[in-house]
Amino acid sequence: MTGESDVRPVVVIPADDPPMVGRSEYLNELRKFTDVQLYTDRPKDDAEMLKRLQPAEVILNSRSAVRISGPLLKQLPRLKMIAVCGIGYDSIDLAAASQHNVVVSNIPGRTATVVAEHAFGLMLAVSRRTAAMTRKLRDGVWSADLGVSLIGKTIGILGTGNIGCEMIRLCRAFGMHVVAWSFHPNEQKAERLGFEYVAFEDLLLLSDAVSVHVRLSEQTRGLIGATQLQQMQRGAIVINTARAAVVDTTALADAINSGHVFGAGVDVYDAEPIRTTNPLLQCDNVVLTPHSADQTPEGLDILTLGCVENIRAFLDGAPKNVVNS
Repeated sequence: MTGESDVRPVVVIPADDPPMVGRSEYLNELRKFTDVQLYTDRPKDDAEMLKRLQPAEVILNSRSAVRISGPLLKQLPRLKMIAVCGIGYDSIDLAAASQHNVVVSNIPGRTATVVAEHAFGLMLAVSRRTAAMTRKLRDGVWSADLGVSLIGKTIGILGTGNIGCEMIRLCRAFGMHVVAWSFHPNEQKAERLGFEYVAFEDLLLLSDAVSVHVRLSEQTRGLIGATQLQQMQRGAIVINTARAAVVDTTALADAINSGHVFGAGVDVYDAEPIRTTNPLLQCDNVVLTPHSADQTPEGLDILTLGCVENIRAFLDGAPKNVVNS
């Protein structure tokens, strides 16, 4: 059993910045059966990253902005497993991991309610211009700008996995009509949750708000660009808590500045931390958060415990939640 050997496996957490698993008491559970090397800053270059990872038999990748590339994996002969702290694994070169016999596991669905709550909060904040009005009040301006009521409006959900379905549940409870699009529509799910699947183009045309919940892949990269934004109703709201590359950042900023899109709530960026040149920072009615949709005490504990369980299962010879062949 894990932990009975005199030689404990080494788990490296290469860049827990901003702190994530380091904030959870469940990290101490991992320390009971492994030697944990936790780094609370990001390496300054590839050489420093390699130095940090060289002793690792397991990498716990707590931040999706930290990339584990094929050339890096080639230099890590001791590595046997990568535990991704979340559902998305686009930061890992899966083909290279498989080539080097490295198991990659993720945590599907466990923080879906936490992330959906954040997405729903972003949508409310954008619809009522909360951030823009706060800025104006600080500048001494008593604004007469109008917000948008969402009750009775239509929301389009892109992706009906765990998070998308939780978002649907919240929107339905709020009194919104829900349409959705997915690569893999599930009519039983639609009947149970009370929504309707429609074609992608129809969703854009019908929706007063669009919320993105698809994983990043070659199929979804650039899914929402300038053309798709112009196909939306004038005054629509865009919410993205998935991955930045699914929505063209420049096109979204242009659509907001032109007035075609009412506003946007965004939690994910092309570069993280966000660069000062990101055009969304210059838009008026945007609500921006620092990739923190699952960053609550409850969310951090769920994710950290999920990593601990995946690592324990792998070391016990029964890996679970494996995403590569």
